[in-house]
Amino acid sequence: MARRKTEIFSMSFLDCITCAFGSVVLVYTLINAQGGLRRITEVTVNQAEVDKMEQQVLEGYQRLVVLRNSMEKTDEDHVKTEGLGTRVLDETEKLKVELADADKDTLSRREAIEKLKADLKSLDEGNRRLEGATRDASSTGTRVRGFIGQGDRQYLTGLKVGGKHVVLLVDVSASMLDETLVNVLRMRNMPESRKLLSDKWRRTLQTVDWLSAQVPLESEFQIFAFNTKAWPLVPGTEGKWLKASDPSAMNEAVDNLRKLVPQDGTSIENAFTAMNALTPKPDSVIMITDGLPTQGATAPLLRKTVDGDARLKLFEHAVGKYPRDVPFNVILMPMEGDPSAPSAFWQLARRTNGSFLSPSKDWP
Repeated sequence: MARRKTEIFSMSFLDCITCAFGSVVLVYTLINAQGGLRRITEVTVNQAEVDKMEQQVLEGYQRLVVLRNSMEKTDEDHVKTEGLGTRVLDETEKLKVELADADKDTLSRREAIEKLKADLKSLDEGNRRLEGATRDASSTGTRVRGFIGQGDRQYLTGLKVGGKHVVLLVDVSASMLDETLVNVLRMRNMPESRKLLSDKWRRTLQTVDWLSAQVPLESEFQIFAFNTKAWPLVPGTEGKWLKASDPSAMNEAVDNLRKLVPQDGTSIENAFTAMNALTPKPDSVIMITDGLPTQGATAPLLRKTVDGDARLKLFEHAVGKYPRDVPFNVILMPMEGDPSAPSAFWQLARRTNGSFLSPSKDWP
């Protein structure tokens, strides 16, 4: 019997080797699988972190948009607030100016009230004097109105208010507000209540009041106001004479003059034209003014200002319409910047046998 051949790599050995190799492969597979699970877990965790961060970034963007919109709205509100603040400051300054003007106007009104009270007191005294004169026939004299001045002053003027037909020409131009050009310009921008309190204008009113009290009772009269145009102080009496014996007519004329506010330029030519419409012609003319005219019958089309020579030519042209045989009396109120006026008016008064008067500040 043949002896069995012995083999080194028997089936049992191969099985062992195979089992060992399988075990190694199984262990490797298990280890590798566990590592893959760990990586999957880590990736999952990291992806969750990434998703969370992306969500936070998205929420951050949303908040950023909200904050940006809020900031834009805040900027708009800031701009509106700045505009409102500027407007409030402007309104505040405007109100301050209006308040200051109101205070000035109030002060002017108070001064006007005080002076009007003084005028009213003077008028009351004049009325009582007239009433007493009416009761006492021997004290009536030849005057239709009384005039009460201040003190016991008497002046040698050479001005006689007489004649059968007496005309008063009263300058109511803007220059009658003051004696200097600067103050005239300043007064022109003031309220009417302040203009009526001008010292120069009040002196003019007192002068007219005094002259009206000197008109003889048997005379007829007419009072014209003039600036760039001329008109009678009693409406509806153009070309007509008024009775000096009628106190209501004289009082109405003087009262209407007190309501006028001096304004515009001066046209002596228009004053003479209005006077020439009276029939019969006057035999005594008294003009109250402060200087030479600034225009003729009409305003110049192009030239707005006139110099001294031009004003003198305008005066000479106006004199051409004045009746030669009628005495011309002038009361020249003070005014700077018109040196030719006294000479021109004095020559006209002298040529017509009239009088020239440049009154003191306390006259009449």
